[in-house]
Amino acid sequence: MAGISSQELEDLWNEFHAVVNMTSCELDEWLMTRSAGEDSEALPDQAGTRNGRHVLSILGKRRADLTDDDLRVMRKVVDTVSSERGVDMEPTAGQPNWRHRLMTLGHDPLKPLTSDEGASRSQR
Repeated sequence: MAGISSQELEDLWNEFHAVVNMTSCELDEWLMTRSAGEDSEALPDQAGTRNGRHVLSILGKRRADLTDDDLRVMRKVVDTVSSERGVDMEPTAGQPNWRHRLMTLGHDPLKPLTSDEGASRSQR
């Protein structure tokens, strides 16, 4: 992992796991559901968007096993969710397409954050 300090890695890891509030099982089921169509379902390893599958892969990794590509996706997910949600991370439904887009990245805006996650978000 070129160009990232251990502190930056820890911060990104914590931010990523704060905004990705769906479990790997929930995300996997969501990606499979979104990929199911009238004609046929996608193969399990091809379900969902490329970024959604990558988030699912990251959730199964240890910090030491992350690649540069993983870090790029983690930063993109943190930035996207933060941009879409803003400072207020209180549970909200919003428009269905908005919620579904965030869920594809592992963030369900209807799920409340834990107190630790909310505290770390409010410090930014």
